Amino acid sequence: MALNARLDHRNPLVFDTHELGRRPGALQRLNRTVDAPKDLGIKGVVGVPEGAPVELDLRLESVMEGVLVTGTARATAEGECVRCLEPLELELAADFQEMFSYPDADDRGRVTAEPGDDAEDDEDRLFLEDGLFDLEPVLRDAVVLALPMQPVCQEDCPGLCSECGARLADDPEHHHNAVDIRWAALQGLADTMKDGEKDEMSGAEPGVDEKQEK
Repeated sequence: MALNARLDHRNPLVFDTHELGRRPGALQRLNRTVDAPKDLGIKGVVGVPEGAPVELDLRLESVMEGVLVTGTARATAEGECVRCLEPLELELAADFQEMFSYPDADDRGRVTAEPGDDAEDDEDRLFLEDGLFDLEPVLRDAVVLALPMQPVCQEDCPGLCSECGARLADDPEHHHNAVDIRWAALQGLADTMKDGEKDEMSGAEPGVDEKQEK
């Protein structure tokens, strides 16, 4: 990844590492509650609403290459049950660890990969800018990985009735009298035969009325 551009220290997801002083082994622990950024989660499925509180517990460790950031984000995610379509809430705890490299890490003796791999490695790396780093992309990836792709309101949610759409959890005895399609044709034939018999019964036999009249 290219170097971060113009990081704003006023952004709650931008952190300052100057206190570490680029001393390998130096540690700093931070606790911060921030507002969730936009689209924090799986769009259209489940996620942390924009502006909702996100609690961050961070451990910053200075190493030769940069600053290793380890932490946990806690928040409440909202979504819709994929079985019964009811709104749901999930308590989220997303763990993450990411290295933010110094821009001059290579010049400071970093062990490089095989020749020709540097360009590809740089695309995947995050860098410090003037001692600052932006946690948002790391937080976003961690939250997406921690969320279920198919959230349910409860593990044994029975979902909706396939016939009428009723929520089965509200009425465990809910059912419909299903007709076996294998017998449906025979039932129709039987009904037709009954109708024919009725027609025959309603029709007079030849000569019967005449005999009765005589």
